[in-house]
Amino acid sequence: MFHALLKTWFQLAHDWGYAGVFVLMAIESTVFPLPSEVVIPPAAYWAEQGKMSFWGVVIAGTLGSWAGAALSYAVARAIGRPLILKYGKYVFVPEKKWLLAESWINRYSAAGIFFARLLPVVRHLVSLPAGAARMPFGLFSAMTLIGSFVWCTVLAWFGARILGAEPRLLDDPGALARVIHDKLGWFVGAAVLLLGLYVLVDVLGRRLRRDAAVAPRTE
Repeated sequence: MFHALLKTWFQLAHDWGYAGVFVLMAIESTVFPLPSEVVIPPAAYWAEQGKMSFWGVVIAGTLGSWAGAALSYAVARAIGRPLILKYGKYVFVPEKKWLLAESWINRYSAAGIFFARLLPVVRHLVSLPAGAARMPFGLFSAMTLIGSFVWCTVLAWFGARILGAEPRLLDDPGALARVIHDKLGWFVGAAVLLLGLYVLVDVLGRRLRRDAAVAPRTE
Protein backbone atom coordinates (compact mmCIF):
# COMPACT_ATOMS: atom_id res chain seq x y z
CA MET A 1 0.00 0.00 0.00
CA PHE A 2 2.71 2.50 1.01
CA HIS A 3 4.83 1.60 -1.98
CA ALA A 4 1.84 2.09 -4.31
CA LEU A 5 1.12 5.53 -2.86
CA LEU A 6 4.80 6.45 -3.09
CA LYS A 7 4.92 5.34 -6.72
CA THR A 8 1.79 7.35 -7.57
CA TRP A 9 3.12 10.52 -5.96
CA PHE A 10 6.54 10.21 -7.58
CA GLN A 11 4.88 9.61 -10.96
CA LEU A 12 2.83 12.78 -10.51
CA ALA A 13 6.02 14.69 -9.73
CA HIS A 14 7.48 13.33 -12.96
CA ASP A 15 4.40 14.16 -15.05
CA TRP A 16 3.97 17.67 -13.66
CA GLY A 17 7.65 18.52 -14.15
CA TYR A 18 9.09 21.91 -13.30
CA ALA A 19 5.70 23.61 -13.53
CA GLY A 20 4.37 21.25 -10.88
CA VAL A 21 7.34 21.96 -8.61
CA PHE A 22 6.77 25.70 -9.05
CA VAL A 23 3.03 25.55 -8.33
CA LEU A 24 3.30 23.19 -5.35
CA MET A 25 6.10 25.21 -3.77
CA ALA A 26 4.08 28.38 -4.34
CA ILE A 27 1.18 26.76 -2.46
CA GLU A 28 3.58 25.67 0.29
CA SER A 29 4.63 29.30 0.78
CA THR A 30 1.07 30.52 1.29
CA VAL A 31 -1.16 29.68 4.24
CA PHE A 32 -1.99 26.19 2.98
CA PRO A 33 -0.13 23.36 4.78
CA LEU A 34 1.69 21.55 1.95
CA PRO A 35 5.14 20.41 3.14
CA SER A 36 8.04 21.15 0.82
CA GLU A 37 9.57 17.89 2.01
CA VAL A 38 7.09 15.98 -0.20
CA VAL A 39 7.61 18.22 -3.25
CA ILE A 40 11.33 18.69 -3.90
CA PRO A 41 12.79 15.22 -3.07
CA PRO A 42 10.57 13.32 -5.58
CA ALA A 43 11.45 15.79 -8.34
CA ALA A 44 15.13 15.52 -7.43
CA TYR A 45 14.84 11.73 -7.59
CA TRP A 46 13.84 12.09 -11.24
CA ALA A 47 16.69 14.50 -11.79
CA GLU A 48 19.08 11.80 -10.64
CA GLN A 49 17.49 9.42 -13.17
CA GLY A 50 18.13 11.93 -15.96
CA LYS A 51 14.49 12.92 -16.40
CA MET A 52 14.89 16.42 -14.98
CA SER A 53 17.75 18.76 -14.06
CA PHE A 54 18.92 18.98 -10.44
CA TRP A 55 19.38 22.75 -10.61
CA GLY A 56 16.21 23.08 -12.64
CA VAL A 57 14.31 21.53 -9.72
CA VAL A 58 16.07 23.84 -7.25
CA ILE A 59 15.34 26.94 -9.32
CA ALA A 60 11.69 25.97 -9.94
CA GLY A 61 11.25 25.35 -6.21
CA THR A 62 12.97 28.60 -5.27
CA LEU A 63 10.91 30.71 -7.67
CA GLY A 64 7.72 28.95 -6.60
CA SER A 65 8.51 29.63 -2.96
CA TRP A 66 9.09 33.29 -3.77
CA ALA A 67 5.86 33.54 -5.78
CA GLY A 68 3.75 32.11 -2.96
CA ALA A 69 5.49 34.26 -0.38
CA ALA A 70 5.07 37.37 -2.55
CA LEU A 71 1.35 36.64 -2.89
CA SER A 72 0.97 36.33 0.90
CA TYR A 73 3.00 39.52 1.35
CA ALA A 74 0.77 41.41 -1.12
CA VAL A 75 -2.47 40.21 0.47
CA ALA A 76 -1.31 41.11 3.97
CA ARG A 77 -0.08 44.50 2.82
CA ALA A 78 -3.44 45.18 1.14
CA ILE A 79 -5.82 44.07 3.90
CA GLY A 80 -3.71 44.85 6.98
CA ARG A 81 -3.21 43.34 10.40
CA PRO A 82 -6.70 43.83 11.94
CA LEU A 83 -8.52 41.84 9.25
CA ILE A 84 -5.97 39.02 9.37
CA LEU A 85 -6.30 38.75 13.14
CA LYS A 86 -10.09 38.70 12.82
CA TYR A 87 -10.51 36.30 9.92
CA GLY A 88 -7.18 34.49 9.73
CA LYS A 89 -8.47 31.50 11.69
CA TYR A 90 -10.66 30.63 8.70
CA VAL A 91 -7.64 30.28 6.40
CA PHE A 92 -5.19 28.36 8.62
CA VAL A 93 -3.80 31.50 10.33
CA PRO A 94 -5.07 31.46 13.92
CA GLU A 95 -4.06 34.33 16.16
CA LYS A 96 -1.43 32.25 17.97
CA LYS A 97 0.43 31.50 14.73
CA TRP A 98 0.11 35.09 13.53
CA LEU A 99 1.58 36.44 16.75
CA LEU A 100 4.46 33.97 16.51
CA ALA A 101 5.29 35.07 12.95
CA GLU A 102 4.82 38.73 13.84
CA SER A 103 7.09 38.47 16.88
CA TRP A 104 9.65 36.69 14.68
CA ILE A 105 9.67 39.61 12.22
CA ASN A 106 9.76 42.22 14.97
CA ARG A 107 12.70 40.48 16.63
CA TYR A 108 14.84 39.43 13.66
CA SER A 109 13.67 41.80 10.87
CA ALA A 110 14.99 40.95 7.37
CA ALA A 111 17.30 38.21 8.70
CA GLY A 112 14.19 36.56 10.11
CA ILE A 113 12.82 36.16 6.57
CA PHE A 114 15.94 34.27 5.52
CA PHE A 115 16.07 31.93 8.51
CA ALA A 116 12.30 31.38 8.46
CA ARG A 117 12.67 29.70 5.06
CA LEU A 118 14.73 27.00 6.80
CA LEU A 119 12.26 26.39 9.63
CA PRO A 120 8.89 24.65 9.84
CA VAL A 121 5.74 26.47 11.00
CA VAL A 122 7.01 30.02 10.50
CA ARG A 123 8.19 29.33 6.92
CA HIS A 124 4.79 29.80 5.31
CA LEU A 125 3.50 32.44 7.74
CA VAL A 126 6.33 34.95 7.99
CA SER A 127 5.36 36.69 4.73
CA LEU A 128 2.10 37.93 6.27
CA PRO A 129 3.50 40.15 9.05
CA ALA A 130 6.24 41.30 6.67
CA GLY A 131 3.56 42.51 4.28
CA ALA A 132 1.39 44.01 7.01
CA ALA A 133 4.45 45.86 8.37
CA ARG A 134 5.25 47.08 4.82
CA MET A 135 8.79 45.74 4.82
CA PRO A 136 10.51 46.93 1.60
CA PHE A 137 9.49 44.42 -1.06
CA GLY A 138 12.96 44.27 -2.61
CA LEU A 139 14.55 43.34 0.71
CA PHE A 140 11.77 40.86 1.46
CA SER A 141 12.21 39.24 -1.97
CA ALA A 142 15.99 38.99 -1.66
CA MET A 143 15.83 37.28 1.74
CA THR A 144 13.04 34.97 0.56
CA LEU A 145 14.91 33.94 -2.58
CA ILE A 146 18.20 33.28 -0.77
CA GLY A 147 16.57 31.31 2.05
CA SER A 148 14.38 29.33 -0.36
CA PHE A 149 17.36 28.52 -2.57
CA VAL A 150 19.28 27.09 0.39
CA TRP A 151 16.31 25.02 1.60
CA CYS A 152 15.43 23.71 -1.87
CA THR A 153 19.06 22.73 -2.46
CA VAL A 154 19.13 20.74 0.80
CA LEU A 155 15.90 18.92 -0.07
CA ALA A 156 17.02 18.29 -3.65
CA TRP A 157 20.32 16.86 -2.44
CA PHE A 158 18.42 14.45 -0.19
CA GLY A 159 16.12 13.39 -3.01
CA ALA A 160 18.92 12.95 -5.55
CA ARG A 161 21.61 11.36 -3.42
CA ILE A 162 19.60 9.35 -0.90
CA LEU A 163 16.50 8.36 -2.86
CA GLY A 164 17.92 8.64 -6.37
CA ALA A 165 20.73 6.22 -5.59
CA GLU A 166 18.24 3.37 -6.11
CA PRO A 167 16.86 3.56 -9.69
CA ARG A 168 14.38 0.71 -9.06
CA LEU A 169 12.86 2.44 -6.05
CA LEU A 170 9.43 2.73 -7.68
CA ASP A 171 9.36 -0.60 -9.49
CA ASP A 172 10.46 -2.92 -6.74
CA PRO A 173 9.07 -2.75 -3.18
CA GLY A 174 12.23 -4.54 -2.12
CA ALA A 175 14.28 -1.65 -3.44
CA LEU A 176 12.43 0.71 -1.13
CA ALA A 177 13.18 -1.60 1.78
CA ARG A 178 16.86 -1.66 0.81
CA VAL A 179 17.01 2.12 0.63
CA ILE A 180 15.42 2.44 4.06
CA HIS A 181 17.77 -0.21 5.45
CA ASP A 182 20.96 1.07 3.82
CA LYS A 183 20.22 4.74 4.39
CA LEU A 184 18.57 4.35 7.78
CA GLY A 185 21.09 6.70 9.37
CA TRP A 186 20.16 9.44 6.91
CA PHE A 187 16.43 8.99 7.53
CA VAL A 188 16.92 9.02 11.28
CA GLY A 189 19.18 12.06 11.01
CA ALA A 190 16.60 13.88 8.86
CA ALA A 191 13.83 13.04 11.33
CA VAL A 192 15.94 14.24 14.27
CA LEU A 193 16.81 17.43 12.40
CA LEU A 194 13.17 18.19 11.63
CA LEU A 195 12.20 17.46 15.23
CA GLY A 196 14.99 19.73 16.42
CA LEU A 197 13.77 22.51 14.14
CA TYR A 198 10.22 22.15 15.47
CA VAL A 199 11.54 22.33 19.04
CA LEU A 200 13.65 25.36 18.14
CA VAL A 201 10.64 27.16 16.69
CA ASP A 202 8.58 26.26 19.77
CA VAL A 203 11.26 27.52 22.17
CA LEU A 204 11.83 30.72 20.21
CA GLY A 205 8.08 31.22 19.90
CA ARG A 206 7.60 30.94 23.65
CA ARG A 207 10.44 33.38 24.23
CA LEU A 208 9.12 35.88 21.70
CA ARG A 209 5.63 35.73 23.16
CA ARG A 210 7.03 36.16 26.67
CA ASP A 211 9.08 39.16 25.59
CA ALA A 212 6.07 40.65 23.85
CA ALA A 213 3.98 40.25 27.00
CA VAL A 214 6.66 41.89 29.17
CA ALA A 215 7.42 44.77 26.79
CA PRO A 216 4.36 46.95 27.60
CA ARG A 217 5.20 46.87 31.28
CA THR A 218 8.73 48.11 30.65
CA GLU A 219 7.69 51.19 28.69
